[in-house]
Amino acid sequence: MVWVPLLLVSLVVTGVACTRVCRDAVLVDARGPGEGGEELTVVEAAYLAGGPLRVADLALVSLHQARLVLLAHTGWATVVDGNGGRDELERAVLRAIGPGGQSPVRAVRPLVAGTSCVRALADGLVARGLALPEAERRTSVAGGRGLLGAFLLTLVLAAAAVLLVPEGVRVPVAAWFAMPLLAGGLCLLVARAGGAGCWASPAGRRLLAGLSSTDPMTALARRGTVVLEPALRAAFRGHDSRHPS
Repeated sequence: MVWVPLLLVSLVVTGVACTRVCRDAVLVDARGPGEGGEELTVVEAAYLAGGPLRVADLALVSLHQARLVLLAHTGWATVVDGNGGRDELERAVLRAIGPGGQSPVRAVRPLVAGTSCVRALADGLVARGLALPEAERRTSVAGGRGLLGAFLLTLVLAAAAVLLVPEGVRVPVAAWFAMPLLAGGLCLLVARAGGAGCWASPAGRRLLAGLSSTDPMTALARRGTVVLEPALRAAFRGHDSRHPS
């Protein structure tokens, strides 16, 4: 009966993790519906879909398309016109690239994501009920990671239990462990479908779902750099960190 304590550990860990995720989901769904008649700008959509880094990606691509910044497939951003920023976000990108006029894209992105204009954007969306507060989102992310950890621990304990018992009882033992595995797996699916760890509130996710992706910048805001052409997408992968010159 050495497998019984392992099963009990699996049941307790999975139960706690599932309860935490369900509690977080209920708290998120209990938030207000957001302001009525909302329309999202493409920058707001980028934040709701992918957070501050997605906003930085959108601004970099916008500057590249305006020929104010060159994004090279080597992963470097080069300023073409340092006085050409059309709004505070674009000017923040130019400042993040630095006085030398060149920086790796992977270094520019977090600098832009942490600027005051991006924080102001986030605060405005939170105030309108369209984005989750940072503390609430972190709690949701932690809950999802805890649930994934519980699922993986149960897999390990199940494998250990099956190996520790005689061959004739391995199937019944595995069947017992199937219960916490099934519960954890279903909770993981529900959490993912419910937007666990998302930047957007339920109201924000509804607005995102109503956006058309026919416009390339809207598609970028919603889905990220995966929608870009290969050469431009390579700039964000930063596969070559060497200076382009």
